[in-house]
Amino acid sequence: MQWFQQIAPPPGVARALTVRSIVYAVGSGVFQAGSAVFFTQYLGLTATQVGLGLSVAGGLTVLLSVPLGQVVDRWGARRVWIVAGLLEALLFFAYPVVGSFAAFLLLVCALAVADVTASVAKHVYTLQALPPEERVRALAYQRSAMNVGFTAGAALSGVALAVGTRSAYLSLVLVNAAVLLVTAVLIARLPRAAAAGSGPRTRPFAVLRDRPFVALSGLNGILQSHQTLFGVILPLWTLTCTDAPAVMIPVLYMVNTVLAVTFQVRASRGSETAVGAGRALRTGGLTVAAGALLLGAAAVTGGIVTIAVLVAGTVMLTVGELTQSAGAWGVTATVPPEERRGEYTGVFKLGGQVQQTFAPAGLTLLAVGTGGWGWLVIAALMVVAGQVAPAAVRWVIRTPRLVRAEQETAATPELVTAR
Repeated sequence: MQWFQQIAPPPGVARALTVRSIVYAVGSGVFQAGSAVFFTQYLGLTATQVGLGLSVAGGLTVLLSVPLGQVVDRWGARRVWIVAGLLEALLFFAYPVVGSFAAFLLLVCALAVADVTASVAKHVYTLQALPPEERVRALAYQRSAMNVGFTAGAALSGVALAVGTRSAYLSLVLVNAAVLLVTAVLIARLPRAAAAGSGPRTRPFAVLRDRPFVALSGLNGILQSHQTLFGVILPLWTLTCTDAPAVMIPVLYMVNTVLAVTFQVRASRGSETAVGAGRALRTGGLTVAAGALLLGAAAVTGGIVTIAVLVAGTVMLTVGELTQSAGAWGVTATVPPEERRGEYTGVFKLGGQVQQTFAPAGLTLLAVGTGGWGWLVIAALMVVAGQVAPAAVRWVIRTPRLVRAEQETAATPELVTAR
């Protein structure tokens, strides 16, 4: 079937990883689509408490992203992935006994740490288990499959929300917990990846002295703000600043999902090298900028024209999402030293985590708070970030990766040149 070929690579490790991704995404979609209702209606928390707890958890992941990457490097991606997945499952099973805001805060912080650890470990395992020419494509297959899984999970969540009982709300977390157990079993059945070699142990956060790579992480975080534009800003903008009906919001989400499932793998072509990844990041920035201009224009159109402009803007945002993702995968697949992939992946995720923390407020102010002219600023920011990306990648390639041994005896630093 054509749709299956879009999300399923040939048999082997890549397909096993894709199957795990779609199973995981179903459970995650079930919970995420109904989490706000579960938190407020089942646990009895206020919206302010939920927001504060999730913000604290997000801030914690920013602080721990690099050390958790070092844990992956030291103990092995597959082993850490299994442990983190099991921990996530156990923590979700603990949700029903949360009886206070303090308990909720502890639980969501622990879940955030486990989730980031699993994410880094999954990424590193994929890179270790596959040959260089297949890595980016395999990550694209996983992203495509997760889009299908999230959609299916959200639909199942809708059934529970429609029932509207406490038992139905409880099922949201129990289903996800059970799915996480299943995915842990699937991870355990994956073959062991070739070890990258232990390499010298490094001081905590020493990787942050790799200025070119840290700068590229920040640049990628700016480009990654398409996530906030689509997930947060677009619904607010459509409802408050255009004459489009509210029903257009799920339609736009559907357009995004269909395009992501259909074209994610194709969009990853050419990103297998660092130079190709830089070009993909540039394309992502320019297309997100075009989408921002189109969405901004929807404030001054009417009727069917508004709908057409919103759809066109969504298409451009989605193209930006697909190409930016491919570029980011290409960077992490080609630049980090083999023995420090987890640490470097943790650093590269920092840009996206900072974006998730600050972009919702900042972009809402620019787009909605200004009445529309802020979209020009957003578009300009994306153009600049996109145009700078290839040069930033070349800077990273030219700069040796400096590895400093954390040993009591003095040692000559080892220089590892980025490929």
